[in-house]
Amino acid sequence: MVMYLDEARVRAALDWESLITAMKGALAEFSRGRVLQPVRNMLTIEEGKRYLGIMPAAYEQAMGLKVVSFYPGNAGTGIPTHMAMILLFRPETGEPLAVMDGRLITEMRTAAVSAAATEMLAAPESHVLALLGSGVQAKAHLEALTRIRKFDEVRVWSRKPEHAKRFAEEHSVTAMEAEAAVRGADVIVTATSAVEPILRGRWLKPGAHVNAVGSPRPTWRELDDDAMANVLVVDSREAVLKESGDVILSKAPIHAEIGEIFAGLKEAPTTETTVFKSVGIAVEDLAAAQLVYECCTVAARHS
Repeated sequence: MVMYLDEARVRAALDWESLITAMKGALAEFSRGRVLQPVRNMLTIEEGKRYLGIMPAAYEQAMGLKVVSFYPGNAGTGIPTHMAMILLFRPETGEPLAVMDGRLITEMRTAAVSAAATEMLAAPESHVLALLGSGVQAKAHLEALTRIRKFDEVRVWSRKPEHAKRFAEEHSVTAMEAEAAVRGADVIVTATSAVEPILRGRWLKPGAHVNAVGSPRPTWRELDDDAMANVLVVDSREAVLKESGDVILSKAPIHAEIGEIFAGLKEAPTTETTVFKSVGIAVEDLAAAQLVYECCTVAARHS
């Protein structure tokens, strides 16, 4: 029977440590050329407001696709900006295995990939984390990154100060202006739907690491040219050159895919100031979905 897994069952099946490990493995396979995956097909329903993405992939461990809606206008309404469903098939036979809610998987795998990248690229002695953005991804990154580094101080900024204040109160962190949050920070996360840069390269301390996960459109930006002039690592060369305004508009050279570093094909530039630009790719979703399916299958056998 095809298993249906709602968000509650997905949440019960996922933990950060297993997910971070799964993301490393999936992205290493991707950068080794062992994943069949076209760039996401994004249908623009209404520019700047409503999008629908279709994301198929197949590799030895998993096969399937995610259908994801991206509605940035939902921010602040109580309805998520990203919602998704994932279909999982057995790679060997093509049999459908599961249909599962993909909203939480999208949220958690994005932060898990950033955590895996941070583990490789950020200085081991990183102690200050800055979050630019105070939504779902800021919370997920706070949870994931604290599994990788011990932060003595966490700062948050939002374009709406009241949102930053609420996030700060909920998570016992400090709300401040963007420049103040970034200056002196060891690890920075940008998780917004900004159209113009919110992070200036001149604010970054030497050796800082940036996880840039927001603004996934070819004309939108979170980082200015100075920030993008640092060592750039991406999740997928092909994807960022189609989808990321930060990469496209800055014309920044790409040092490596993070999967190449995970696979040992390229060295991690740990002493440099680094930017990890991620737009999210299907193999991440399928690796997470496979993890959920296997966990639920084991649980069903023992129930």
